[in-house]
Amino acid sequence: MEIFDYEDIQLIPNKCVINSRSEADTTVALGGRRFKIPVVPANMATVINDDIAKWLATNDYFYIMHRFAPETRRAFIETMHADKLYASISVGVKASEYDFIDDLAANQIVPEYITIDIAHGHADSVIAMIKHIKDVLPASFVIAGNVATPAAVRDLENAGADATKVGVGPGKACITKVKTGFGTGGWQLAAVRWCAKAARKPIIADGGVRTNGDIAKSIRFGATMVMIGSMLAGHQESPGNILKIDGKTYKQYYGSASETQKGEHKNVEGKQMLVPYRGHLANTLNEMQEDLQSSISYAGGRDLKAITKCDYVVVKNSIYNGD
Repeated sequence: MEIFDYEDIQLIPNKCVINSRSEADTTVALGGRRFKIPVVPANMATVINDDIAKWLATNDYFYIMHRFAPETRRAFIETMHADKLYASISVGVKASEYDFIDDLAANQIVPEYITIDIAHGHADSVIAMIKHIKDVLPASFVIAGNVATPAAVRDLENAGADATKVGVGPGKACITKVKTGFGTGGWQLAAVRWCAKAARKPIIADGGVRTNGDIAKSIRFGATMVMIGSMLAGHQESPGNILKIDGKTYKQYYGSASETQKGEHKNVEGKQMLVPYRGHLANTLNEMQEDLQSSISYAGGRDLKAITKCDYVVVKNSIYNGD
């Protein structure tokens, strides 16, 4: 198996066939809807909230609401539906989550997307939850994760998952790799490739993306959608306070398995940090789209499919040499 990560790969250009990058189509289909770009903000409390979710849905972006205010989820779904917008939520696997799913089904409240969100998604508990959701809310598109191997992808798909989320601990706020010795930190892009080869359904690459070019690399190696945390935190609209330190402006960012998020020091696999303040989220998402359009032009095509057919070279940590 060829092992590499984002900084080890450069895609090789093909002849450009469009007159302007603006002609390139960056849209992607997932769960019967089409979205502007193959990017979804991480379902973390410092990245997304109700207002951001509503803005994203209104403007044809995909989102997944986090699961850290469970008592608000039913009202969130109802509010989104009242506004004629799709609802995309996260759940865990505890007994109370079964009660929540059953309550939705009993009241015919059907979120369009449900993400089963736990750190180690190749688990009997996740398989059981997939089957339960598909039994009582069959119309919901179920995303399950997180996983790191083809066996995991196959098991979750066979249980009924409509998409799987790939990535165990490669994120900037994640310390799974140093706390446990396990994960995809340092080889996340190779893990995406490995898992995508086994997948029959969409893959969401989750974690390790540090630049806009990494989005194109994720697409090249089989991702349908790319989940981004630190690069989509720190905006004006992002949850958390703006902090000024030595004349520089930051916002708080922390992992879902951090002590800050958990409220206790128990099974901590995440950390808290500050990320640079980035202005408005809309500007960052627009820049991501423009850079993807450039990627498509270099790929020699008109849409994202062209990127999947590019050749590449493995350069091992050297793409920034000489900068």
